[in-house]
Amino acid sequence: MAREDYVHGYSIKEAKRLGDQAVTLAELLHYDSIFEPDSKILEAGCGIGAQTNILAGKNPQCNFLSIDISEKSLAQAKGSIEQAGFNNVKFAQADIFKMDLEPQSFDHIFVCFILEHLPNPEEALLILKKLIKPGGSITAIEGDHGSAYFYPNSSYAHQAIQCLIDLQAQAGGDALIGRRLYPLLTSCGFNNVTVTPRVVYADSSKSEMVEGFTKNTFNAMVEGIRNQAVRSGMIDQETFDKGVKDLYRAAELDGTFNYTFFKAVGVN
Repeated sequence: MAREDYVHGYSIKEAKRLGDQAVTLAELLHYDSIFEPDSKILEAGCGIGAQTNILAGKNPQCNFLSIDISEKSLAQAKGSIEQAGFNNVKFAQADIFKMDLEPQSFDHIFVCFILEHLPNPEEALLILKKLIKPGGSITAIEGDHGSAYFYPNSSYAHQAIQCLIDLQAQAGGDALIGRRLYPLLTSCGFNNVTVTPRVVYADSSKSEMVEGFTKNTFNAMVEGIRNQAVRSGMIDQETFDKGVKDLYRAAELDGTFNYTFFKAVGVN
């Protein structure tokens, strides 16, 4: 079963948003997602396979096991990988907290946009750590909604974004977790932890980023929680809609949008 408290939901629209995000950010997030040939890699929380496609394509000589708690998402991921013609990925339905996998059986673990949704990311990291061979690594990528800023600035837009942060917190997650990756990994005993910011900047001279990220990724993500936010009473409908309108204003010819992802790598 899927997580019922997953703040973004499992709709077709959300699947499209995840796909747009992955394609738009592929080079920014994954130019260095290269593993040694013949590595055995666990992708924990593969979702619809948006990141799986990129990883499998960049590492054709590696073997991936991609797991997710959602049967529906796994079916989409399998279909996507089959369509791409990759044969180096196997899938399994599993909960990170209830995996039946051999200790120290993976060279590397990859986890992307998952820790932000967990009420206990430390526990998840400690469980995953046991699966990594000595000297192997974990790679974690997360965003940080507090890093979103734009021109023209808008208090309404910030209120709408705050609703996303608050809803995720109510569900037990942390939409600001990107800034926490270094202390999280070090507190869990990973060594040589390095964190690099991956900054998205979009203006009208970068039309692919305006369309792929500002509009189709970030704004679509905020729009997706409209009903939840209004229903919860944390914001009124008029204020939220004004905030979304102002976010799209930042995608116009004289607008700019900035957001930071964080990529952390730690050694077991």
